[in-house]
Amino acid sequence: MEQFLLNSHSYGVLSPYVIAEIGVNHEGDLDRAKSMIQSIAKSGAHAAKFQSYKADLLATSTSSPAYWDRTKEAASSQHELFQRWDNFGPKEYQALADECRNCGIDFMSTPFDLEAVDMVAELSPVIKVASADLTNIPLLRRIGARGLPTIMSTGASRLDEIATGCAELQAAGAGQIALLHCVLNYPTLPADAQLAQIPLLQKTFGQDCVIGYSDHVKPDDDGSMPALEMAALMGAVVIEKHFTDDKSGVGNDHYHAMDEADCTAFMNKLAVYRDLYGSAERDISGEATAIKNARRRVVAARPLTAGTTLTENDLIALRSDDGVEIAHWDRVIGCSLTRNVAEGTPLQWQDLS
Repeated sequence: MEQFLLNSHSYGVLSPYVIAEIGVNHEGDLDRAKSMIQSIAKSGAHAAKFQSYKADLLATSTSSPAYWDRTKEAASSQHELFQRWDNFGPKEYQALADECRNCGIDFMSTPFDLEAVDMVAELSPVIKVASADLTNIPLLRRIGARGLPTIMSTGASRLDEIATGCAELQAAGAGQIALLHCVLNYPTLPADAQLAQIPLLQKTFGQDCVIGYSDHVKPDDDGSMPALEMAALMGAVVIEKHFTDDKSGVGNDHYHAMDEADCTAFMNKLAVYRDLYGSAERDISGEATAIKNARRRVVAARPLTAGTTLTENDLIALRSDDGVEIAHWDRVIGCSLTRNVAEGTPLQWQDLS
């Protein structure tokens, strides 16, 4: 995943590239958006992501019904919702990209139209494709032509559609592609998260693509996010989740988002998991005391006199921090003692001939 090695961070097992998606949870307030960027940086995530769109270029005003939980977001149509928060333009996104740079994290934004692609490509090191645009051939070709690494969510799509989307991006010139397992339900119930799709994507596309996870499962009441944890444990190299500064906020993506405390706890837990996981290289140097004290040694089972030719009946394996290790049992059998040895005494190499 070299092209995703941003901010000098090495991403891999239990070290995913974590994207906190503000989306439009800033509700059109630039200062609020900047404050959320600062919170994301404090939490330890690697990127703050937004959504760049104009409602009139995204959904019809007459036939774009809502597909989310309307008890949480009351807008009856997509156009109605999107039109509320489409006031940001190039000037605002430049300011947000500058804020991200000042905070030491990456700026990202999902473009939803061709003009937005070109704008975002000038500000972000990566371009994100939303699940619903995985089959949007003109958009994919415009994105691929920018030559940047591309992250594409795969919600509500068949494997053949994912393959076609990847092929379109690659043919157009996209850099490395990351595919994120995603479920397009807002919120996603834990029983519907289907994290088993992560290894399926790894098996199907892992030779050519990096595999990750975009989450819509509501955090638990204590702020824990087991879906994210499990995804990381399953090898997701990119993890994306909506971010808010007010989990009680009405509408948008507040109701299933993480906040600064949740994200901080998740990043801290990943650090614990990395410590637990350790290294794939075999290293037992930290167990030297156990090796010395817990392993058994060759010990006299009864009083033995010099010149005795040792048999198994003369010896016993007991734990000791001294003497010949039991691994050399066969070398000891048949040797002659060079001195008298009391019962319970560990044998030394110099005792044998």
